[in-house]
Amino acid sequence: MNKLFWLLCLLCFITQAQTSNKQKPNVILIVADDLGYGDLSCYGEKTINTPQVDALAKQGLRFTNAHATAATCTPSRYSLFTGLYNWRRADTGIAPGDAAMVIHPEQTTIADVFKTAGYTTGAIGKWHLGMGGERGKQNWNGFITPGPSDIGFDYSCLMAATADRVPCVWIENQRVANYDPSAPIEVSYGKPIEGEPTGKNNPELLTKLKPSLNHGHDQAIVNGISRIGYMKGGGKALWQDEHLADTIAAKTVQYIEKHKAEPFFLYVGTNDIHVPRYPNPRFWGKSGMGFRGDAILQFDWTIGEIVKALKANNLFDNTLIIITSDNGPVVDDGYQDQAEALLGKHRPWGQFHNHGGKYSNYEAGTRVPFIVHYPKKVKKGSTDALFSHIDLLASLAKFIGKDAPEITTTDSQDHLQALLGKDKKGREYVIGSGGALTITDGRWKYIQATSPNHSSYQPLTRTHLANFPEEQLYDLYEDPMELANVAKNHPDVLARLKAALQREIENKKQ
Repeated sequence: MNKLFWLLCLLCFITQAQTSNKQKPNVILIVADDLGYGDLSCYGEKTINTPQVDALAKQGLRFTNAHATAATCTPSRYSLFTGLYNWRRADTGIAPGDAAMVIHPEQTTIADVFKTAGYTTGAIGKWHLGMGGERGKQNWNGFITPGPSDIGFDYSCLMAATADRVPCVWIENQRVANYDPSAPIEVSYGKPIEGEPTGKNNPELLTKLKPSLNHGHDQAIVNGISRIGYMKGGGKALWQDEHLADTIAAKTVQYIEKHKAEPFFLYVGTNDIHVPRYPNPRFWGKSGMGFRGDAILQFDWTIGEIVKALKANNLFDNTLIIITSDNGPVVDDGYQDQAEALLGKHRPWGQFHNHGGKYSNYEAGTRVPFIVHYPKKVKKGSTDALFSHIDLLASLAKFIGKDAPEITTTDSQDHLQALLGKDKKGREYVIGSGGALTITDGRWKYIQATSPNHSSYQPLTRTHLANFPEEQLYDLYEDPMELANVAKNHPDVLARLKAALQREIENKKQ
């Protein structure tokens, strides 16, 4: 009788645990690459149609004042995952393809928070946060460690760096997927590999895309496209750029199907719309803006595939979906894909500074699309609440009811009520980083003075960087393009924002 009693208690406990897990909401964080504030039709752009994203925006909450922490990829993703400002460390700049893992295993990440709350965790797609413990010392022909499993991810299938950098292979659970032992991989970022063709010396082999002049994308040739860095081998493991989005979508669908019976947190980093832009042929010509526009449509298709999988597995209503971008847009970023010539009336920057996107201190460098979909709790509509990627860690911890005292050691703040549409104000201010630190309270924006040696214009990408030796202050309500520096006219506002920024700089975090 006693044994039967305890057996019934155990069965009851298991049943309660299973029921509890089923009730926990899943979370999918989708981070596009170089997708601008003005690249989606739900943000008012008339030259493109993104119906899958638009549907989620219509049913969910569309932010008009959400920001990445940096105007480039690696630092932006570092902050998003760790809840720490990238500028607190000197080694969080754009990572080379053979970089060591930028996030240290001892750091708390957003994946750790979910994992300790009973979630299974996954990362699929664009990574660009480095792998291994030492630059250039990765074992591309074996197990690569440390890696995503050391910072909270149970499963990973990732591009080692980014599509324009070697090695051009998928890394699944820290080993090269579809590894070809007949073609061992060698990677170099120092000198060419003897006998291997390059875009610079063998332009006749560039059958799909050619590099723009002086961008540096003229080294190893993979899939008829030259890259940054040198590579040998790979064989059947080498990716084909036209199938990158298909792979990301397929791996995401597989993950959803495999884990449909348990709560999961899934990061999906799309390659779209980063260079080299070479979308699947079924999207060619559909946008009228060349491969860049077609890649936007491919991104929208990816969103549709994820939604379709969630609905097919009866998970859609219990999954919080967040769609955003790692930084602002760039048009010509290294390849002759006619993106600039075919841009027409399309404005990737929205109403902000023309060509003031990726790499820039101007608003379009960090103000990004941000859509939250979870009808159970998220109010429909749009919000002007000030929000930063830095706050996803703390806000999502609160969302899943996780008591995480370690979060107090980060820069991340709990702004869950803004995510749910209940708080219309959001953050007191947002800090960004391009070539300098910036701070905005929503209306006023301050940009630090930089050295006279800093360039204010990047001719290769035609980007206005806003690096000037004098301090800048802009009234974003009256001047969203940041054309008129009013620092001298509003010394009180200038002093207030400078003081707030200085407090953050002096507030040491690890």
